[in-house]
Amino acid sequence: MSALKLTNPFRIFARLRELRDEERKQAQSNLFLSQALEKEKMEGHRLAVIARTVALGLVILLIPFLNPTLSALYYQAWVLVFIALGWLQLRLASVGYSRAELLLIFLDLFLLTALFTTANPFVSEDIPTAITYRFDNFIYFFIILAVGTLAYSWRTVWAIGTWVAILWMLGMIRVSLFGHEVPELSALAAQAFSANPIILGELDPNSVQPGVRIQEIVVFFMVAAILALKGWRSNQLLMRQADIAAERANLSRYFPSSLVDVLASSDRDIGAVRTQDVAVLFTDIVGFTEFAERHKPEQVMTLLRQYHAMVERVIFQNGGTLDKYLGDGVMATFGTPETKPGDAANALKAATQLLEENEAFNKGQADLGLDPIQISVGVHFGPVILGDIGPSRRLEFAVVGDTVNVASRLEAATRDLGCRCVVSEDLMRKAGYSDEALQPDLAEFSGQQAIKLRGRKTSINVCTI
Repeated sequence: MSALKLTNPFRIFARLRELRDEERKQAQSNLFLSQALEKEKMEGHRLAVIARTVALGLVILLIPFLNPTLSALYYQAWVLVFIALGWLQLRLASVGYSRAELLLIFLDLFLLTALFTTANPFVSEDIPTAITYRFDNFIYFFIILAVGTLAYSWRTVWAIGTWVAILWMLGMIRVSLFGHEVPELSALAAQAFSANPIILGELDPNSVQPGVRIQEIVVFFMVAAILALKGWRSNQLLMRQADIAAERANLSRYFPSSLVDVLASSDRDIGAVRTQDVAVLFTDIVGFTEFAERHKPEQVMTLLRQYHAMVERVIFQNGGTLDKYLGDGVMATFGTPETKPGDAANALKAATQLLEENEAFNKGQADLGLDPIQISVGVHFGPVILGDIGPSRRLEFAVVGDTVNVASRLEAATRDLGCRCVVSEDLMRKAGYSDEALQPDLAEFSGQQAIKLRGRKTSINVCTI
């Protein structure tokens, strides 16, 4: 909306169409948000109709004080018609995009304009149409405008402002050219105020006072445009906040809560493709296939949820990132999206803690008479490629490279080595441990040994538990 070129009125309408199309594209890109927004619009529409009913009900009570005659019933009847039109809009129209809504709003405003530019047929006095037209009735359009803002649709507000301006201008032209006049009243006014032409212009019963009417039109249109702009900005803000909330929720799936706030407030694009040194950890349930075959699906899923929750807690406690779930396996990284000095040490700590948590978990399983599980862990440190991969509609933050492959095969090597955890020498040294320093700091680890991994020509030195 800020891009509107006010010097070119045709550009304004073109820009409005562009904004409409942009909003529709946003709605298509975030279906759940658009559905929620549409729901709120309908709730706002319902609230607007209720507010309109209450406001017009008060107008019905106000009319007798302004016109304490039986002719006031004519206007009260029309107010009831406008109340009914409001409920008809709620029943038949949707907010923002519905042609039925726009048609009913136009009918609403057209009838109101016609009412204000037509004499009351139940008034016996010979009154010029100009008197009826300019009798401060224009303020009632603001009620329609005000309740229109409750529907969260800037298009509705813009339509009201535009149509009121056009209809009121046409009403002025109609009254000026075809309205009923009483020349005698103009003559009397001219006689009384012949020396005061300004006052005569204001008090001439047959004058529509075009300057005042144009002022009403311009002010109303400006107010409507400002309210439409506010409505559009509110929708944009809502969309942005929802996107931020969704992004935070998505980040919280992979990163600890302390890191989510940092990432969310950072200007850096974490999805940018780059290379950096990272600790990669794989963990898996040993013999899960056999376990799944012996147990009911509900029991299997319950176990997986408990296992994943345990892994997530340990990884996050040690500053790691959950990269992905692989069925009964989990891949985690330490040093993504940003590297830290203690990444390798944190990965090593997480590996040992997972084994401890596994033992505690099995004690709980035994207390419940359930089968224990055995997990295996593999950890490696080295360079990886990380960033967003996949098509634009399904972007996913991923870590790939030889380091990832090695860590996965280290975890698989636990079966051949008859151990629970295999950690590469590269990670141990990065964590600050040498072969001589393994005792007594990491007494649970064995000394280094060289193993061959599938797909690699050279052996790799590892420590095991």
